[in-house]
Amino acid sequence: MTDVGFAWSELGGDPALLEHVTTVAREDALPSRLPVRRLARACVGACALAAAELGARRAGLPGTPEVRVDDGAVAAAFVSERQTLIDDRAPVLFAPLSRFWRTADGWVRTHANYPHHRERLLRALGLPADGYSADGGPAAVEAVLAGRRAQDVEDAVHAGGGLAFALRTPGQWAAHEQAAAIAERPLVERRRLDGARARALAPVDGGPLLPAAGVRVLDLTRVLAGPVATRTLALLGADVLRLDAPGLPELPDQHADTGFGKRSALLDLAADRRAFEELLATADVVVTGYRPGALDRFGLSPEALAERRPGVVVAQVSAWGAYGPWGDRRGFDSLVQAATGIAAVEGSAEQPGALPAQALDHGTGYLLAAGVLRALTEQSADGGARLVRLALARTAAWLTAGGPAGVEAGPGQDVRRTGTGPLDPTPWLARTDSPLGRLRYALPPVRFAGGPTDWARPPGRWGADPARWL
Repeated sequence: MTDVGFAWSELGGDPALLEHVTTVAREDALPSRLPVRRLARACVGACALAAAELGARRAGLPGTPEVRVDDGAVAAAFVSERQTLIDDRAPVLFAPLSRFWRTADGWVRTHANYPHHRERLLRALGLPADGYSADGGPAAVEAVLAGRRAQDVEDAVHAGGGLAFALRTPGQWAAHEQAAAIAERPLVERRRLDGARARALAPVDGGPLLPAAGVRVLDLTRVLAGPVATRTLALLGADVLRLDAPGLPELPDQHADTGFGKRSALLDLAADRRAFEELLATADVVVTGYRPGALDRFGLSPEALAERRPGVVVAQVSAWGAYGPWGDRRGFDSLVQAATGIAAVEGSAEQPGALPAQALDHGTGYLLAAGVLRALTEQSADGGARLVRLALARTAAWLTAGGPAGVEAGPGQDVRRTGTGPLDPTPWLARTDSPLGRLRYALPPVRFAGGPTDWARPPGRWGADPARWL
């Protein structure tokens, strides 16, 4: 079932703590054919409970603070990239070549938001990458794809290092080898990496209660799932330092949305290895969001990190998982929706649709943050470096197995029917000044009694901070 109890059990949480969670269910939040609302609520609820649990332990509280999950706040946060305005300018979410295209036998979904992905896509299709224009480029791509089979396009673009996936029905995906590999894995993979002694975090006091205060997080993530996780850890008091390669540009609107509470620095992992090792030496958590194996050559596999930094928590997120025939493939939320049958369910095989949010990214991000928080809690008792690993496609499997959409009344749940139109997100939005301009943004949905209700600071300019701890 797509609920907080299942997510909490996958995180290894004590089921008795679930009595501290109450929800406000709103039937007009995240309307979908699939139970997106329930999945989103579950991911945020499990994350908030993990934060409350760790906060209670660090503050020496007699009980776990109460957690309240409001579907309105969750819905606004799950489309935070759409809500973030810079000086009232609407965000740019997808590039012209990131979309569904008709093929000779169906549909294919491409992703080309980054320049290097766009160039690889065009080259794989036999089109000149240097002659692309936003006006004429899509027409040329459309003409090429109309004469090709979707599977052939998927194979050719993958071989060229680009991103394209054929639209599959749920049945077609269920018959795929990668789907079988995913089905064998838990929603949240958790294991111990070494026998390091328990490293107790310093007690916290005062207000608000910050469960991750003093925790140092190296953030090696991009796009949404990983940055959502580290944005959440920053909310909870962690010192989050995001590191990006100097030659790998970030999308400015994406950074504005996910950069709250963090610092952002540029670091070449090959040329500036000594600087990275100095950061790692006192890091508590390393979060990675690149294609599985892509960072191993820099000594960033979980085992290598634990060897050099005993007791570290390593959290990894990928599109397809680090296993199966697609274990080394790149991917994004929209592509996972296309390949796993979600787009066909939300629309049809003849006309694909989409979820009301990039729910795989956001949901997986909150679960990843929850996994880190639970690892820190477990470490305080019996030590050991920990690995937490999630995949968007595994979250997709959970969503599609969750039954039809709908509001389910249950213990601790207040069901509110607030209208038949789209839910107004205004109560869960805020504005602030920042180095990027005047921002409108979605408030964090992770809430528990005594905890923070907003980030301590807005995002700064991408790559503008020094690569060192506070």
